[in-house]
Amino acid sequence: MKRRYWFLAGLVVLAGGVAVFNSSWRAAPPAKPTVQLIAHRGVHQTFDRTDLGNDTCTAERIFPPTHLFLENTLPSMEAAFAYGADIVELDVHPTTDGQFAVMHDWTVDCRTEGTGETRSHDMAYLKTLDIGHGYTADGGATHPFRGKGVGMMPELKEVLGAMPTRRFLVNFKSNEQREGDMLGDLVAANPGWRDAVWGAYGGDPPTYRAAERIDGLHVWSRRGLVDCLLQYEALGWTGYMPEACRNTKIMLPINVAPWVWGWPNLFLQRVRNAGSEVILLGPYEAGDPGTAGIDTLEQLAQVPAEFDGYLWTNRIELIGPAVAGP
Repeated sequence: MKRRYWFLAGLVVLAGGVAVFNSSWRAAPPAKPTVQLIAHRGVHQTFDRTDLGNDTCTAERIFPPTHLFLENTLPSMEAAFAYGADIVELDVHPTTDGQFAVMHDWTVDCRTEGTGETRSHDMAYLKTLDIGHGYTADGGATHPFRGKGVGMMPELKEVLGAMPTRRFLVNFKSNEQREGDMLGDLVAANPGWRDAVWGAYGGDPPTYRAAERIDGLHVWSRRGLVDCLLQYEALGWTGYMPEACRNTKIMLPINVAPWVWGWPNLFLQRVRNAGSEVILLGPYEAGDPGTAGIDTLEQLAQVPAEFDGYLWTNRIELIGPAVAGP
């Protein structure tokens, strides 16, 4: 009995020591925490994420519109910056004539009246499509944006040319390395746009090829994020920061954050010491293939006042003014 008692007492002391060693208060918060906002797809129509799949046509399940903006368009990006975005995330596909079309979906069937893979068309054809054609909030009874999105699918060159002093995060939708070379060639031919191309993510081959071509480009991979968080959960209690967490951006769901060792202050200090930064996402839900954002004032209230990093949002029109304050 005595041995069992001392063993249990030892476990309690060890657990207490680990808890104290990983307590947030062990690290002072930044004197002036800086929050930067990443607007996912600009200002756009949000949708019901219930049972969302990779091939779900989200335009057919939008919430009743509260504004007139459509994702990945010049007006939606300009509006996002006006609402306080520091960076706008956009999606690209290579076209048959060597351009980058700014479009989220793998095919044009969902949002437009066209058919086929986005990358199977040239830019001239994509410019004829109505990107508002497929949107409906009532199961197809009405289509509030039909006819209003003709010619609004931009080339990446149009975006960068229109807003060269802004910052953009490029999402590659494929695993084709050539797309990284295309982005590298675009920046090399237009050096004035280098600062506008802030980062890239998505498929690893194009992402890391772009990083090789564009010095200082911010990149990360989904596999690397999973490795970082799992390894940190396993070993972070010792203060160890895994290699996968170093010199990168760590996308962290807000409902996972309280469970990482040292959240918030100590964890963020360890991340900074490793040359990395945190991008705080919305709640993680198993089976959801998309990227949830900090999209409600209730979720924003869960962000620690001392948080220093990036917030990912699908509702920049709501979150931007709330972060800026009165």
